[in-house]
Amino acid sequence: MKNRRISAPSLAWAVALGIGGLPLAEAAAAPDARSIMDKVATTRQLDGSEAVIRMVTVDADGQKRERELSMATKLFEGGKVEKRIYHFNAPADVKGTGILVFDNAERSDDIWVFLPALRKTRKIASAQQASSFMGSEFSYGDLNVPALDDFTYQLAPEETLAGEACYVVEAVPAKPEVAQAEGYSKKVYWVSKAKSVVMRGRYFDAGGKLIKELTTQDVVLLDKAKQRYRARTMLMVNKLNNRQSTFETVKLVFSPDVKDEYFTKRYLER
Repeated sequence: MKNRRISAPSLAWAVALGIGGLPLAEAAAAPDARSIMDKVATTRQLDGSEAVIRMVTVDADGQKRERELSMATKLFEGGKVEKRIYHFNAPADVKGTGILVFDNAERSDDIWVFLPALRKTRKIASAQQASSFMGSEFSYGDLNVPALDDFTYQLAPEETLAGEACYVVEAVPAKPEVAQAEGYSKKVYWVSKAKSVVMRGRYFDAGGKLIKELTTQDVVLLDKAKQRYRARTMLMVNKLNNRQSTFETVKLVFSPDVKDEYFTKRYLER
């Protein structure tokens, strides 16, 4: 299913402009949905990065669970593959757990999870992208860039969100197997017109019911030369069970020379 264009991994969009009422010259200048989301995918690509993240999950009763992890990312094959590795540092029950991700542009993603208690690495099948990422409200699929041709897209009317003028883009799986793997019938993104960063995402089930909502905050420019941005905080709220999870970046460094050895199964199992 993976088949992204180009200069960078991308989300896919079928052109369907919702411009109503604009003068013809202004309408002609408006970007289509695909080009908007292609820019989103490009903007988030860093040659390399290292980070420390605090993952906090709060249940419906207000009970809080915190986990700390380190993460590194790097682009390979001219940007066709973004490799990421996560290592959990605390608390003790998850310490040493590792996750290695190959976010592939032209084929299904590869994900491996290392469980220190079992001294065993298992691979996550592409059909299991909807599985929870370490007990959080984020799925593995939520943290990866979807394939270009896996969705059809259209523009909704523009909105302003947190003071940012935003395009609003609706994404619908192109095939039933895509919807099944991700667990969503539709996704809607609010994209900053100035930064090409997703500010909000809403995720709907097969019946069209809103099941999760993503909010991003503290967007920072990490690579000025290439205009690459990352959100330091991501909040995912589950509308069905009233749980929420936050990825708060405590430390984030642009690091294009991060070591290649980090992104191997051998390093994952150390």
